[in-house]
Amino acid sequence: MGLINDIHQKLINKEISCTELTKSYLEEIEKSNDALNAYVCVTGDEALKTAEAVDKKLASGEELGLLEGVPMALKDNMSTNGISTTCCSKILTGYKPIFDATVWEILKSQNAVMLGKTNMDEFAMGSSCETSYFGGAMNPFDINHVAGGSSGGAASAVGGNIAAYGLGSDTGGSIRQPASFCGVVGLKPTYGAVSRYGLIAYASSLDQIGPITKSVEDASIVFDAIAKPDKRDSTCLGAKGGETYPKLNNDIKGMKIGIAREYLDGVRDDVKEAVLDAAKVYESMGAQIVYFDLPILKFALPVYYIIACAEASSNLGRYDGIRYGFKAERYTGTHDMICRTRSEGFGEEVKRRILLGTYVLSAGYYDAYYKKATDLRGTIIKAFNDAFERCDVILAPTVPMTAFEKGHATSDPIETYLTDICTVPVNIAGLPGVSIPCGFNAKGMPIGMQLIGKSFDEATILNAAYKYQQAAPEKFTDTKWGVKL
Repeated sequence: MGLINDIHQKLINKEISCTELTKSYLEEIEKSNDALNAYVCVTGDEALKTAEAVDKKLASGEELGLLEGVPMALKDNMSTNGISTTCCSKILTGYKPIFDATVWEILKSQNAVMLGKTNMDEFAMGSSCETSYFGGAMNPFDINHVAGGSSGGAASAVGGNIAAYGLGSDTGGSIRQPASFCGVVGLKPTYGAVSRYGLIAYASSLDQIGPITKSVEDASIVFDAIAKPDKRDSTCLGAKGGETYPKLNNDIKGMKIGIAREYLDGVRDDVKEAVLDAAKVYESMGAQIVYFDLPILKFALPVYYIIACAEASSNLGRYDGIRYGFKAERYTGTHDMICRTRSEGFGEEVKRRILLGTYVLSAGYYDAYYKKATDLRGTIIKAFNDAFERCDVILAPTVPMTAFEKGHATSDPIETYLTDICTVPVNIAGLPGVSIPCGFNAKGMPIGMQLIGKSFDEATILNAAYKYQQAAPEKFTDTKWGVKL
């Protein structure tokens, strides 16, 4: 049984009240957050109000939905009406939206108990969470290591048992990479399965919201709840493949699991060994492992950084200090005010990506860089479609390494960019991918693998991930932190 079902059963059996449960999480946040730095905003009063409403429903004998009363967290780039939403950037300090993101609107209507907003790389740009204006989130397996990024706070909170689940966003691996680093489950849905309305954009054609959870079962439950069509997001179709939760535990005998050799290039030996050991587990369950070549993968990282930075250059043009957020104190005119506000308000990594994006969109360079990248994107999509004619899902490492020590991202930024090499192809092709734990390195830090599926086929990858979790539960270990039910 997953954590969400466990909490649900305890609530309906009246083993614990929702108020008691919520208070226990809030108390653990107070104890642990100084070390983990997972939350940048704690919404205790709002959480307790929702918990009280859930307790009233229980007392009156009303039925309780599966997510009602379950304490959770939102990444700080999802709009919450009247609650601080900063993208962990100085330029949005003090900003409180006047509307809710669709995903929060859905969960709030189901009486989800939001404990707070979680830490992230500034504007989701980074792979360690250390570009956050509030300092980085730490890894619950070892607080001298990073939680990963950009959804590091959500992964740290879930791994540290100070949230039952969290919602993150994934532009180039920002759900899956921190999930891998923190030993939890992270699902990046198909582009268009979950509404982006109210998600503060980094790169609009790549961004997607998804769950970070303790188990595959929990990821399935949360995905089914939030994957609904939304007219306010013209790209959102909802879960075209239907609900995934009822399809968990289907037999995978005869399933073809593909491994692209290029996904193993440059991957650290301990990570490669753990992923190949997982393949043997699948073989023992009757699945067939199919090796194949996918040479186009070598272009995925440059294509990603060109497209993502170009879209960021456009999306972040709206932050000028005039309407909301931070504004420079000293300036000599409107133009100078905007320049100073952006220079002082954005961090170094964000400015670096805006400059790169502006460059590749500029006259004389658009065709050489941006147009070529979009053409290659089409080739990558076709290559994945061809690959799925040979296999049902693709198995790959989530990250070529385990979580690195804090400060390493600053000392070796190139290696930090390379942490995205296994995750970005999924975003470029708009496919679903789920990261699950598959082992530990010599220091006890988690190793993650990802299962990649066909468009809108979350059910297949989640079922395959669920079967692995059942076969190798020892890979899904807990940490010393937080609430223990």
